[in-house]
Amino acid sequence: MKNKLPFGLTALLLTTSLHAQDDLIKKISGNKSDTVGFIFTPMVSAEATPVEDQGSSGTCWSYSAGSFLESEMIKHGGPSIHLSKIYMARRSYEEKAVNYLRMHGSLNYGDGGLGHDVVNMYGKYGALPEDAYTGLAFGNEENEFGEMQAVLKGMLDALLKAPNDGKLTPVWRKAFDGVLDAYLGEVPKEFTYNGKSYTPKTFAKDVVKLEADDYVEFISGNDAPYYTKSVLMVPDNWALQPAWNIPVEDITNVIDNALKAGYTVAWGGDVSEPTFSWKNGVAFTTMAETDELTKEERQNLFKSPQPEAVITAEMRQQAFDNYDTTDDHGMQLTGIAQDQNGTEWYVVKNSWGDTNDHKGYLYMSKPYVQYKTTAFMVNKKGVPGGTLRKLGL
Repeated sequence: MKNKLPFGLTALLLTTSLHAQDDLIKKISGNKSDTVGFIFTPMVSAEATPVEDQGSSGTCWSYSAGSFLESEMIKHGGPSIHLSKIYMARRSYEEKAVNYLRMHGSLNYGDGGLGHDVVNMYGKYGALPEDAYTGLAFGNEENEFGEMQAVLKGMLDALLKAPNDGKLTPVWRKAFDGVLDAYLGEVPKEFTYNGKSYTPKTFAKDVVKLEADDYVEFISGNDAPYYTKSVLMVPDNWALQPAWNIPVEDITNVIDNALKAGYTVAWGGDVSEPTFSWKNGVAFTTMAETDELTKEERQNLFKSPQPEAVITAEMRQQAFDNYDTTDDHGMQLTGIAQDQNGTEWYVVKNSWGDTNDHKGYLYMSKPYVQYKTTAFMVNKKGVPGGTLRKLGL
């Protein structure tokens, strides 16, 4: 199986910060649909908050994992509200800056991150409702992070030169925070929600009421033992956090079990395939050699469901090692649907607004998820018992 983007777009993506790629793909994809033959019937649905738009920022990981936590709140009897995704992103940028300097610049710095960053920041710093911290500080109506990140990266690279007699001053973090304040606004020490005053930590404790330790992250590669922890080697894993390595077939086994138990899934993976179409609202694998198809043949791929290959561990690993599978985008899996042939697909909530065929959602085939997943996270209560025992959890 070989599904590739045209060379020009592939080269452009490789020179773009990972997880800032999703903004580029969003613009390229457009909204005019070619789909006429896909008919989906919902089978399993978990509750989720309304679709949002991450704007011009590579914060899909924060929006998807933040939405995941919002569904967790609903699942546990809490309110259905939007949490501040920009607060989680900002805290991540602060910690990433420290690691970037400690690694002498030999670490990725930019908008990108992984779903576990949101859970980690939540556990350490708490949370705010979105209304209390929007990140819209200079008259902008949506996120615009390009200039901000250029300034922050320039500052960090200047600090690497240690112009102050080879040492960093004790105020560099204050200067870094000052840039974040200018572009995103100052984080309120206290805020009001439903007539009560909270700090981020008390809001997490008294309103969100989730435990960061309740979440399990999975990856799948044949370069490490299964059911042990391994580090996903992608640039956006700036925290170098390990995750549980499982066989390819367990990807969908775990996801199915979680969704059927009423839990959602924070998903990360590759969306640069020609068979991933935001405008059509579908993503699938194909038996065709897509780089050899004509434009008309490519469009015909979206006319109706078609046969897909059985995904193997070797196929996954080769695609990852060859950069055919890259860490592009984060979304939230919220349910299962059947197409007109009785084949199951995942229902996926995106963060690119609601202008596509499915009002901000799309449908991903199970083979696509098995092939293109880089990492995903679920509540451990949604993991099958047999898998938990193999993990020793």
